[in-house]
Amino acid sequence: MDAETHTRAPVPATTQGRTGPQTTAVLIIIGGAACVSASAMFVKLADVNPGTAAFLRCAVALVPLVPLLVHETRRRGPLPKPLRPYAVVAGLFLGADYVMWTISIVDVGAAVATVLINFQVVVFPLLARVFSGERIPRRFLWTSPLMLAGIALASGVLRSGQGAGHPVRGALLGVTAGVAYAVYLYLMRLSGRRSPDHVVSPVTLSTASAAAAASLISLPTTGLPLAVPAASWGWIVALAMLGQVAALLLINKGSPRLAPNTSAALLLLQPVMAIGFGMLVLDEKPAFSQLCGCALVIGAVWVAHRTAAPRPQPPEAAAVGRPTSEV
Repeated sequence: MDAETHTRAPVPATTQGRTGPQTTAVLIIIGGAACVSASAMFVKLADVNPGTAAFLRCAVALVPLVPLLVHETRRRGPLPKPLRPYAVVAGLFLGADYVMWTISIVDVGAAVATVLINFQVVVFPLLARVFSGERIPRRFLWTSPLMLAGIALASGVLRSGQGAGHPVRGALLGVTAGVAYAVYLYLMRLSGRRSPDHVVSPVTLSTASAAAAASLISLPTTGLPLAVPAASWGWIVALAMLGQVAALLLINKGSPRLAPNTSAALLLLQPVMAIGFGMLVLDEKPAFSQLCGCALVIGAVWVAHRTAAPRPQPPEAAAVGRPTSEV
């Protein structure tokens, strides 16, 4: 009996041991989402061409990322060669996401574009299910519509104007941007899980690739004027440091430790926190429906990923379930 008790004791300890790292990963993802949520504010304050903003946020980010890459390579060795294409291809999708989303804002407005890009909450877990065989919890499936509804309310879609210039093109670009962002998240998660010691290396490669993709896509679409006013450079640097470097490092650090549906849902907090930044920094006053949407998103994310505490098994039940030989 005593020997069996010692054999069973580590089980709850193991469960508790996993809770700490998962909680840390959740906080890391939330920190990354907070950095991303400030991006719209910095773009608005910079007041530059959308293609220029998409390109410069990546190009300027390489200034601190390259020395960090050198430091990480010296400490942990280079990123394994098989994983480098993952980061490069992920960056291509990220650059496309940046440009398509900014064009979508012009076509359908920031509110609707915010809703459309969060289509990633469905695509990211689906990619992990199809290509990696990872299970999608039922609780996530039935709370996903609530999350998306909350995003719609939080973005102000109910009070957005009806005079969109190219509604069909904007809708297609917004949804496609969400798909591209989901592909980026999935590929970077694969790299992070296979080489968790390398965080800066894949982010640096993907950022360089995103800069190239953003420039190539912007040239024939939005244009790429690089004559930026001096007053705008401070906001562009802030966009690059927080919205690119800090955000991607945090997301790439935390995502491999969590289930895909968890990462995708936590990133839905981006527009919610963007409203908070708008209130604090830009003196924006959200409508009551937007605040309700924020509450709905936060509640849905909490419900979707709430884990019940393990119930201790009564000694009587444990005795009944034991094989006769053990009793």
